[in-house]
Amino acid sequence: MKIEDQPLHALTAVAVRDAIGQGKATAVDVAMACLDHIETIDPSIRAWVHLNRERARQQARAADEKQKSGRAGPMAGVPVGVKDLFNTYDMPTQMGSPIWAGFSPGNDARVVHYLRMADVVVLGKTVTAEFAVHAPGPTHNPHRVGYMPGTSSSGSAAAVAAYMVPVALGTQTAGSTIRPASYCGVIGFKPSFGLVPRTGMLKTTDTLDTVGWFARSIDDIELVFETIRVKGPDYPVTERALADVSRRRRADRPWRVGVVHGPKWNDAEPYAQCALLEMADELQKENDVEIRHVELPGEYALVHDIHSVIYDRA
Repeated sequence: MKIEDQPLHALTAVAVRDAIGQGKATAVDVAMACLDHIETIDPSIRAWVHLNRERARQQARAADEKQKSGRAGPMAGVPVGVKDLFNTYDMPTQMGSPIWAGFSPGNDARVVHYLRMADVVVLGKTVTAEFAVHAPGPTHNPHRVGYMPGTSSSGSAAAVAAYMVPVALGTQTAGSTIRPASYCGVIGFKPSFGLVPRTGMLKTTDTLDTVGWFARSIDDIELVFETIRVKGPDYPVTERALADVSRRRRADRPWRVGVVHGPKWNDAEPYAQCALLEMADELQKENDVEIRHVELPGEYALVHDIHSVIYDRA
């Protein structure tokens, strides 16, 4: 089955939501298409540590029933992958470690709960580095088997890049969202601290850890953000900032894009430096984009050492 010449497993989250809402597909159709695709290609990529086909079917049926009754949530029927650091009441949470094999916490992490309230279909748990630290998992880069997909959120990034799910949750302490996103060629979003709750997930360093997620479109990133971010009077600073329409507009200014030559710039391979600079040149051709090349102050040369001190001490 296809929607506008796209197989169901290749649709974005927004496209899935719209197709189900318009009656062009069912949540069961989409979930089974994704699981069939996973069954075909994941033996070589190994992005998943736990899948439950029957449980996914049950969630999808529930989403379809809500759709029929007009009670569907904003992400009804969207398949989601969850990094194996987040608690899930109906699946093991093993944190990438054989020590915790088969462990079930019996509850959902806050962000997983918010996603379920929006009627997503949680297909399963994605591979993480052991305890989200340095020991890599078994996942391969979907663009070239045998190559690294990034660090601890590797399973989620690879699953999105390989069209197994449209969106997947990850986490970041240093670069565990932005690095796998870069390696796998998808969008990785690391929000500001305090915008997304971390209750019910493994935190390796309380002052640095952030919930992140992966998608293949900006609209999907926004959809997840609005679903799982903190809301309401208990979060007055966040609510006030996000309700300020002026902060969401550029007015008459151009988009300003900073190209940062950071403390590790000279450690990058020449091809990587060239790729970044060529992208900046392409953006500069747009009428409403202003490129600024930024040299950071010398103090930033210490940033990686400082991060390590904070991490190790915490």
